[in-house]
Amino acid sequence: MGFWDRFRRAVGTEERAEGCVEIDDALLRAFSGAGEVTRQTALQVPTVAGGIDLIANVIASTPIRLYREQDGKTEPVEGDRRVFLLNDEPEENMDANQWWHAIVRDYFLGKGGYAYIERGRGGVQALHYVKCEDVCILRREDPIRKDFELQVGGTVYQPYQFLRILRNTRDGAQGVPITEESSQLIAVAYQSLRMELAMSKRGGNKKGFLKSAKPLTKEAMDLLKDSWRELYSTGENNAMVLNNGVDFAEVSETSAEMQMNENKRTNAQEFAKLFHISPETASGKTQDLEGLAKLAAIPVMRTIECALNRDLLRQKEKGSFYWAFDTKELLKGSLKERMDAYATAVAANIMQIDEVRYAEDLEPLGLSWIKIGLQDVLYDPKSKVVYTPNTNQWAQMTEKRLPGAAGEAGEGDAVSPEGDSSGATADPPLQERAGDAMIEDRGGRYIQGPDGKMQGSLPEGGATGDPAKGDPKGSLLDEDNLAAYMEPQSTKYAKSPQRNKKGHQVGEKRYGRLQTQMMTNYPLAKDGDRITLRDGNKAYEVTADGEGGFTITKVIVKNGRR
Repeated sequence: MGFWDRFRRAVGTEERAEGCVEIDDALLRAFSGAGEVTRQTALQVPTVAGGIDLIANVIASTPIRLYREQDGKTEPVEGDRRVFLLNDEPEENMDANQWWHAIVRDYFLGKGGYAYIERGRGGVQALHYVKCEDVCILRREDPIRKDFELQVGGTVYQPYQFLRILRNTRDGAQGVPITEESSQLIAVAYQSLRMELAMSKRGGNKKGFLKSAKPLTKEAMDLLKDSWRELYSTGENNAMVLNNGVDFAEVSETSAEMQMNENKRTNAQEFAKLFHISPETASGKTQDLEGLAKLAAIPVMRTIECALNRDLLRQKEKGSFYWAFDTKELLKGSLKERMDAYATAVAANIMQIDEVRYAEDLEPLGLSWIKIGLQDVLYDPKSKVVYTPNTNQWAQMTEKRLPGAAGEAGEGDAVSPEGDSSGATADPPLQERAGDAMIEDRGGRYIQGPDGKMQGSLPEGGATGDPAKGDPKGSLLDEDNLAAYMEPQSTKYAKSPQRNKKGHQVGEKRYGRLQTQMMTNYPLAKDGDRITLRDGNKAYEVTADGEGGFTITKVIVKNGRR
């Protein structure tokens, strides 16, 4: 700001104040043509006064909190004096309920709700309510920056010194009252009330005039006037006798003929639209608190929150602190609706029992667990652990890539659980193995022969077999090659069924069926475990060797023979 701007600001206050004329007086409005709808006129309409008080009651009874957002978490700030001022005692002569009612009335019926912020000792000490009629706006002719000052009682203040809660403002200095936006509706409702008042004063008698077929003497005229005056007074004499030749002619209609009751109900519905509430709520026929809060009170609360964040926060607090009304109680809904919502949240493990009790202001039970069904499978995406409650089994998930896929690991590279080819050792398989009882290290390369058997060959061709007997060269059944194939390699596979030279001997097919049964029912059998296997009408008592094979120690036929 230049020198001449500061000079004009210092000495030009009177010049700006000359243009600050507020047309609030009814007589002044009548002379200036501004109309007859004033604040006092609007408050004479019961629907207007009731709607404003209804919204003010909701706002005044809802606590406002100061919150701090830090590290992605939000927590309320306790012990701040500003919270005490807004919820209990804004200033010495007004409590919070009276203060908010005055602010809300000025918000709807005046240029806005204003409160002077008294700062001192490093903080806010009081919030002094100022009537909107006492606030004069001193504007500068700059439609872009919209600079202004506030003048109260001859003293000029800066905008940051006042808390300004404005309705439909376009410059941040003052709002637009409903007496300007809906003046015709308020005027019609007010004139209807005045007409009802005039009819009640007349005792319900219609207006009219008297006509006489012949001239009346002065004595007869005076007597007729006195009787007419008594007829329209509130006294007991509500009857008069007309002389011969005198008739009464009506010039007005009754309230029923004018359908005033229907008009009043229609006007009440229009006022309900003005305040965004239902006609039933405006008339007191329903207690739709949730609908009242969402449509009428919460928009005004949002305006108040923005004003508090702008004027009642320090510069270093903006961005991490914010003001908000605690609307939890307003939006709770009915008891049945809340219980149904809680039941769904608990069943879906969104809330716990103690969290529900806390929301309903009940004592906690100390329950920290959640309910799960046995049919569920639990998976932890961080550790990639799978737990099945029904079978009480834990498993470790590992990533397995399809051959030929993009980024496929090369031969001999281990794939880590995250899917990279860093050469790190892969996670253990899904099912833990006890001493490598089922899977053994073998050597060689294996192929599937024409007969379906898994066969292998040594690099040099291996020992000779008898192809005529279905025993091709290098077969695993060749005892000369067995020792070579048993040497440890990186590849793992299940041990092939072999007939044991000890104990009872059975055919290869029967031995395969018994081993399949053992591998299915007793996959973790250890060396020396005694197991009973069945095939057909026979039962076989076997002793496991800990390597997937077994020795048949006893054969029991169904009829009991051994």
